[in-house]
Amino acid sequence: MLSPGGNHGIIISQAPVLRAGIGSIFERHFPEYELTYYSTVEEIALSQLACARLIIIDLTGELRFAQKRCEQYYSLISQYDKARWLFFISPELYPDAVDFLLQPQTILLSHIEPVEGVINAVREGYEDVEKVSETLLFATQNREEETLSTHKILTFSERKVLRLLGKGWGINQIAMLLKKSNKTVSAQKNSAMRRLSLRSNADLYTWINSHQGMKELNLGSAHGDHNEWKKLAKQETLPS
Repeated sequence: MLSPGGNHGIIISQAPVLRAGIGSIFERHFPEYELTYYSTVEEIALSQLACARLIIIDLTGELRFAQKRCEQYYSLISQYDKARWLFFISPELYPDAVDFLLQPQTILLSHIEPVEGVINAVREGYEDVEKVSETLLFATQNREEETLSTHKILTFSERKVLRLLGKGWGINQIAMLLKKSNKTVSAQKNSAMRRLSLRSNADLYTWINSHQGMKELNLGSAHGDHNEWKKLAKQETLPS
């Protein structure tokens, strides 16, 4: 049982790379902390949250239920306001994170936050740390610019065809639904591929299932993507 007043930290993440990276940072820079790891918040007893001084949450894999998760943590932050809360989020989660999670005891970090940013967020005197990291703001701005650029590139008809393809519809089904010929639907698909500089159907479906594609086409994500953390680990930004 954790006793109140100690340097107890809780890490919540389903990504082994992130968990190992954060653990390495604490081992090197904050050895006084005792860390406990969980995959989901549902695994944690409320008494453990009450004893924690620092709670770090990885929300990068919560795209499908982003608002629900943010609302859940909003409630927990209010109940356990003695702890500091650090959230790792991707640009797609930024609007919900700002609405629900941005509070005096919280800090929002990027899913590709450099080691220095994590260290600064954890250090004592955290009141002086920006509540939203510059890395996250920059990544969010880039994502918005990419989305706006894609909106300008694709026509309404092309987006409609790609959205239906993303939902698993075939060319014949789309043609029947939109009351167009197969040739017209195929032409719109091929036109969209040229605008997006995609060379094959495989490239097209990869784009449709990417974060940018799902956001542009208003498609839901069945699961999160931690490739960014894998790349980060390879670059040794977060040692593991």
